Amino acid sequence: MKNGKIKAALVGLGFGGAFVPIWADHPNVEEIVICDADPDRVNWWKQNRPDIAVYDSFEDILADETIDAVHLVTGIPDHAKQTIQVLESGKHCACTVPMATSLDEIRAIHAAVRKSGKNYMMMETTLYTYQYFYVKHMLESGELGRIQLMRGSHYQDMEFWPPYWNGLPPFWYGTHALAPMIALSGSRVDRVSCLGSGTMRDELMTTYGNPFPCETAHLHFANGLAGESTRTLFETARVYQEGLFIYGSKKSFEWGFMDFDDPYITTLACENETTRRGLSVTYKVEEMPNYYADLPEELWKYTVGDGSYDPENPHETLKKGAGAGHHGSHSHLVHEFVSSIIENRKAWIDEELAGNITAAGICAHESALRDGEWVIVPKF
Repeated sequence: MKNGKIKAALVGLGFGGAFVPIWADHPNVEEIVICDADPDRVNWWKQNRPDIAVYDSFEDILADETIDAVHLVTGIPDHAKQTIQVLESGKHCACTVPMATSLDEIRAIHAAVRKSGKNYMMMETTLYTYQYFYVKHMLESGELGRIQLMRGSHYQDMEFWPPYWNGLPPFWYGTHALAPMIALSGSRVDRVSCLGSGTMRDELMTTYGNPFPCETAHLHFANGLAGESTRTLFETARVYQEGLFIYGSKKSFEWGFMDFDDPYITTLACENETTRRGLSVTYKVEEMPNYYADLPEELWKYTVGDGSYDPENPHETLKKGAGAGHHGSHSHLVHEFVSSIIENRKAWIDEELAGNITAAGICAHESALRDGEWVIVPKF
C-alpha cells in the first residue's frame, strides 16, 4: 500500500466482472488487476478496458508482492483453498459466498487469518441491500420494537449452471437466507434443526450425495431468539427470491413475492383500540430508499441500475433503489473491505461472522441428513 491506496486483484470475471468498475473507481484503490481462466472473458476485458492489467494465472497474483488484497469470485469448491493461499501469500482476502463447504475448512481459514495477520471478508450481498439497511434502521430507531421472530428464504434453480452446482446441498449455499437474520439478531446461531424435502433426478445426487432439492431449517440463537429459513436449489417451481421477514413487537417487514418487489410493512394498532379482540394492524407496500450516503461519491452511481444515474442530478437519481446488482450492495461490499484495510481494522463480515453464517448452513444440511436432529453449531 502506498500513499494511502491499495493495489488489488480480482479473480473470476463471470459474476466478478460486475465488481471491476467499482474497484477501478474507488478513491482508495491505486490499481485493480484481473484474472480469469476463460480466455473469452479475458479477451473481452482486454478489448473493453485496456487500462486494466490482466494476469495470466492465479499463481502469478499470489507471487506479486505489490498486490495488497485479492477479491475471489471463483467456484464454490475452490473458496477455502484459494482463501488460505491468498492469506498465506501475505495479502488481504475477500471472497464471495459461501466461505467454505465444511467446518474443517472454516477452522483452517481462521488459522490462516491468525497466522497471517491479514483481513478476511466474506462478500455477503444480503448484508448491504436496500432492504437490510431499511430493517436495520427500523430496529435501531425503535420503530420495529423487539424482534419476535425471523424468517429467511432463497429460492433459485441452478439447472444448467457449471457442473459443480449439480446436486449441491441447498444450505451449503444458504448464506443469503441466513446472514440477515444472524446480523440483525445481535447474536449467533448456536444450534439448528433442518428437514430435507422432495426428490431429485439420480444424476443430481452423485456429486455430493445430497438427496434433497429443498431444505427448511429452524435456527436457535444464543440470545434466545428463533428463526426459520428455507432454501431450494433444484426442480422446484418458484420464482427467484432472496427473502427477509422480520416480525417485531411494533412493526414487521416482509419481502415481496418476487425478488425486486417492494416489501410489506405491517404496523400494530395503538393499544387503546377496543373494537375487536386483539389489536388490529395496518399495512402498506413500502418503496425502498437508497442508502448511498456512506459511500464515496465516486461509487454512488453503482447503487442504482445501469443507465439510471444522472451525474448532473445525482440526489434525485439516488432517492430510491433502482435495481442495481443485488439491491445496491456491490459498492458497499467493496468499500467496507477497502476501508478495513486502510483503517487497519477487521472487516465487518470477518472470519467470525462469516464462520457462523456458513457453519449454520453446513450444520443445517447435516441435520437434514439426520432427519432433523438438532446439531450444535461450533463457535469460531
